[in-house]
Amino acid sequence: MLSLGDRFRVFFNNRWLVFVAAMWIQSCAGIGYLFGSISPVIKTSLGYNQKQLARLGVAKDLGDSVGFLAGSLCEVLPLWGILFIGALQNFVGYGWVWLIVTNRVATMPLWVICILIFVGTNGETYFNTAALLSCVQNFPKNRGPVVGILKGFAGLGGAILTQIYAMISAPDKAAIIFMVAVGPTMVVITLMLLIRPVGGHRQNRPSDGLNFTFIYSVCLLLAAYLMGIMIVEDIVDLNHIVITLFTILLFVLLLLPIVIPILLSFSSEQRPAEESLLPMPQKEEPSKSGHDVDEVIFSELEDEKPAEVDLLPESERHRRIAQLQAKLCQAAAEGAVRVKRRKGPHRGEDFTLMQALIKADFWLIFFSLLLGSGSGLTVIDNLGQMSQSLGYDNTHVFVSMISIWNFLGRVAGGYFSEIVVRDYAYPRPVAMAIAQGGMAVGHFFFAMGWPGAMHVGTLLIGLGYGAHWAIVPATASELFGVKKFAALYNFLTLANPAGSLVFSGLIASSIYDYEAEKQAQQPPQNSYSLHRMLDVALGVENTLKCKGTICFFFTSLIMSGLCIIAVILSLILVRRTKIVYTNLYGKSRT
Repeated sequence: MLSLGDRFRVFFNNRWLVFVAAMWIQSCAGIGYLFGSISPVIKTSLGYNQKQLARLGVAKDLGDSVGFLAGSLCEVLPLWGILFIGALQNFVGYGWVWLIVTNRVATMPLWVICILIFVGTNGETYFNTAALLSCVQNFPKNRGPVVGILKGFAGLGGAILTQIYAMISAPDKAAIIFMVAVGPTMVVITLMLLIRPVGGHRQNRPSDGLNFTFIYSVCLLLAAYLMGIMIVEDIVDLNHIVITLFTILLFVLLLLPIVIPILLSFSSEQRPAEESLLPMPQKEEPSKSGHDVDEVIFSELEDEKPAEVDLLPESERHRRIAQLQAKLCQAAAEGAVRVKRRKGPHRGEDFTLMQALIKADFWLIFFSLLLGSGSGLTVIDNLGQMSQSLGYDNTHVFVSMISIWNFLGRVAGGYFSEIVVRDYAYPRPVAMAIAQGGMAVGHFFFAMGWPGAMHVGTLLIGLGYGAHWAIVPATASELFGVKKFAALYNFLTLANPAGSLVFSGLIASSIYDYEAEKQAQQPPQNSYSLHRMLDVALGVENTLKCKGTICFFFTSLIMSGLCIIAVILSLILVRRTKIVYTNLYGKSRT
């Protein structure tokens, strides 16, 4: 029987505790989603115009996506050090912005504010990197669910922080910037020592499936609860006591997952069953030549295996592959064949970033992500104008909705892609192709502007966009290993701002301004045109606005076409990686 001290030791080394702590940290990693609430305060206090505010938005997007430094530092610093740097950046960046906005320090030029926004938001990349890296290492056979849940909580962080701010109810509007600077910093510093690899591959239990089901249930309940309270607070004018009760219940839901490591550590006498799920380290000298031959033969096997072998039933396929492997071994030993020796690792092994950059599979993932997530981010960035052009006044409703769908997409993307690889040993990118197909349909709905198109389009785009951020990190870790996962992941995230810059900054904005100018030059045909001309004449506003489905018709059709191209790229990746996933997951099914 374990003593109380031993049980606490088991508790603090439980991989589920690390996972739960990572979920809480990720709840604070959605700072970028609060920019829409922070930017009006900055604009009013510092007297910025819309163009200057847009530059701050670009700085925010870059800070949220440029994670090279975080990935590189993972090679030399412990994960708690990575988290501490991220918390320090968050505190200094947004803390200094708060001091400027509240006139506690001298006003800085715009470029300085951009740097501060970049530095503050860039702290998210450290939170993401440390949380994902530790949990991918601790749950090597559950990468899809783990990544999906963690990225889902990052997407939901904005809604959680917004509700906390509603409870604070500070008369000073700049208090939200102070909360963003101090709140996540306190949470991360409190939990940073828990985020670490704990040999999770040796802690597998039969109850793991039930534990993930519980976590998924909490995620769905949390999403439904946040959606419900946002709608209620929007419709009804609630007093502060009710809002506080809503927020307390939100904290209870966030704390619920901690019961898993508590129950595993304190209510069971059974020690975790050790099961070697990670590749065992190879001995250096004794069998070096034999190990090299095995690697070479497996490499040759990919070239010599007939294509029709993949179409055979599973038992027959394994038998044929084993026969071919034996023949190649014998032929190589007798010198009958000349076995090609490939330089560098094979797919499924550990790659460095430079080794991955010369692989076609890596670039297929990158460009598929660029087209899919880039088109989704274009909708997210322009959702307010899209809803206004179709005659909706309450644009924040669609912004809140797409945040919830984004969260559910990340959770569902990890869950269903795990079913694909676990039950069918089929490449995970097929789930990304399905998500991108749904996004293509969503963009088409936006283009047509049918009744209910905003609701359907928001649903499909939110789910599809969120699914990318559960599927892509898991796929990268499977194809290119977890040793350099931080650098690989942070390079892939560059696809997001790159897609947004081209699709939103160039295509969507140019088409919108062109259509708005055309409408402004037309003679007044309705009350809107009359009011528009009167406002311009009186100098009330100097920005062009577009009305009708034409505003985003061509943009949405282009985005739909780009998603179809992304589907094709994902399916090419599926075809190329079938053998890898068969070797990774096929053997576990037999």
